[in-house]
Amino acid sequence: MYLRSPRACLNRALLWLLCLAAFSAQAVTPTPAPPEVAASGYLLVDFHSGRILATKGADNRLEPASLTKIMTAYAVFNELKQGNINLEDKVLISEKAWRTPGSRMFIEVGKKVKVIDLVKGMIIQSGNDACVALAEHIAGSEATFAELMNNHARRLGMADTHFVNSTGLPDGDHYTTPSDIAKVAAATIRDYPEYYPWYRDKSFIFNDIEQHNRNKLLWRDESVDGIKTGHTEAAGYCLVASAQRENMRLISVVMGTKGEEARAQASQGLLNYGFRFYETHQLYTAGEVLNRARIWKGEKEKLPLGLNRDLNVTIPRHQYKNLNASMEIEPRIMAPIKEGEVLGHVSVTLNGEPVTEAPLIALKSIADGNIWQQIKDSALLWLE
Repeated sequence: MYLRSPRACLNRALLWLLCLAAFSAQAVTPTPAPPEVAASGYLLVDFHSGRILATKGADNRLEPASLTKIMTAYAVFNELKQGNINLEDKVLISEKAWRTPGSRMFIEVGKKVKVIDLVKGMIIQSGNDACVALAEHIAGSEATFAELMNNHARRLGMADTHFVNSTGLPDGDHYTTPSDIAKVAAATIRDYPEYYPWYRDKSFIFNDIEQHNRNKLLWRDESVDGIKTGHTEAAGYCLVASAQRENMRLISVVMGTKGEEARAQASQGLLNYGFRFYETHQLYTAGEVLNRARIWKGEKEKLPLGLNRDLNVTIPRHQYKNLNASMEIEPRIMAPIKEGEVLGHVSVTLNGEPVTEAPLIALKSIADGNIWQQIKDSALLWLE
């Protein structure tokens, strides 16, 4: 039998250790920086977790051009959901709507057009005339409708946004930020799933005129399902895009590029980067019981605790096994307790670094216990 020399065995062991070290180093290679984007401002964010994966100038106030119509549509969707208008309602087209400059769906003054056609003309054809017609139908005037848009913006936390019209035509007091426009895009997908699919339609025919959606990514990437382009000379070329691959949805916002192809390539690059290097996991669902805490002096001794929203995390790929979740709960919880009351928090870390945190809430109300229960618990607390 052939026997290796001690030196050969040592060399082989050293080689094996070096290979193992190289493999380990490869496994923990840092995630590369996102691609450079030639734009006035941009943002890439995960829809479910809210984690920002790439950003530059995301809080700069910029002219939104037709990205404005994302909020216009959001306000229209809200009116539809509230039952204030109906898709089959017929809207009388005013001269102002008919004369609105810029992109249009070619509605005619004095004619009546269904709300559903105006909505599609606004979303797919980016019709400024459709926006004004809808604004007047809902609020009486475009100026009043703009205030409605601003109310929604405030509710959604869009602190650096102000609208003065429904179209995005230039105005010195009409602005938003990539960060803010991402919020209304996400809210559209979340709040109105029954209407959002219109953003993936590639064309719309009205008045025997067929116009195509200007979002080139709808033809190039099957995972892209919305949402809106924009362009004016002052704003440059803008694009908000959303894509879903498996259980992960990303939203990219690119504002102020130099051309249609530039905005498409920038958006595609950001989306590809996010999907390639990150993954999103749902750790807990809203209302799921994560713990049953001892409650003192209540009608019941155990209180179910959980979250008021789904908890998702977006992390670098292949790092899921390195996640760790922990809970901190108030040491002495005394009745009465109201459902939704915050009684602790859940913390999630990755390799010891904080990832996210969420409040731990009471999932049901617990009233005061009877006299006997309160006396017993008082004694037990005194003995602790």
